[in-house]
Amino acid sequence: MVSYSNILYEKKRRGVQITLNRPQVLNALSEELLNELDSALDEAKKDPEIRAIVLTGAGGVFSTGEDISGDDRPTAWPYGIPEGSSLVYEYDKMRDQDRKSFLERQLYRWEYPKPIIGAVSGWCLGAASWLALTCHLTYAADDAVFGQPQIRHASGTDFIWVMLAGFKNALRYSLTGDHIDAQEALRIGLVNQIVPKDKLLDECFAFVERVALVPPETVKINLHISRMGLEMMGLRKAWLLNAELSAMARLTKEEEFNRKMEDARQSGGLKAFFETRDAPFYPEPFGPRAGKKIK
Repeated sequence: MVSYSNILYEKKRRGVQITLNRPQVLNALSEELLNELDSALDEAKKDPEIRAIVLTGAGGVFSTGEDISGDDRPTAWPYGIPEGSSLVYEYDKMRDQDRKSFLERQLYRWEYPKPIIGAVSGWCLGAASWLALTCHLTYAADDAVFGQPQIRHASGTDFIWVMLAGFKNALRYSLTGDHIDAQEALRIGLVNQIVPKDKLLDECFAFVERVALVPPETVKINLHISRMGLEMMGLRKAWLLNAELSAMARLTKEEEFNRKMEDARQSGGLKAFFETRDAPFYPEPFGPRAGKKIK
């Protein structure tokens, strides 16, 4: 079996539990973690004893999204790109990165021959929300909070939100980056079921055991048939555009809104960056920050 540093891999109850395991940074999605997740899914796909995958996060949190801690280069204005770089270079870099980290990985999980069940508790933000929602099924703990707060400074969203929640619901949250609690996520169709946090994994593996009663090839074909319904609605074509649109969106930083956040990052790190970005939006409509003001 492959050895992992950023995830945990545990076979049980006819399936495998893959745990994002960087609790010290709230399971932020580094490239190393994503590469290990790719390898773990490859390993599980080849193992006939594993009938389904449960994907979750360590420390009571699914993930706070992309790990942006390594990008501390000084920012040049008015375009908000690193000093010494160019718009063309940054666009090509972001587009090519998104093609690998987003498109290729999304399509791989989407076409995976065994059910992948997202077990979400706590924070599930940004790129982590895309990861959880492109699982074939998504179970939410009663404390789960979804959101795309990155759109408050750099835009970028995933078409899967529109497919699952519908145009108006997806647009309502993609315009503000507001948080969504488990009840709201269920109401708009982002998750299948809400489960008490202490029963989340047990509920997911109870479903795995039911799946295991169905022949593997039947499960594979049924996954394919259901998936084709969304593909006929254009999901694959939309994803093909995502790398181009995401790169454009992330380079449309307006100095008036973004410079103070970048200055906060340089002086106070990521915590100061996020506080500067999110404070004007408090209180959030849902989740643990609803009804609370930052002082």
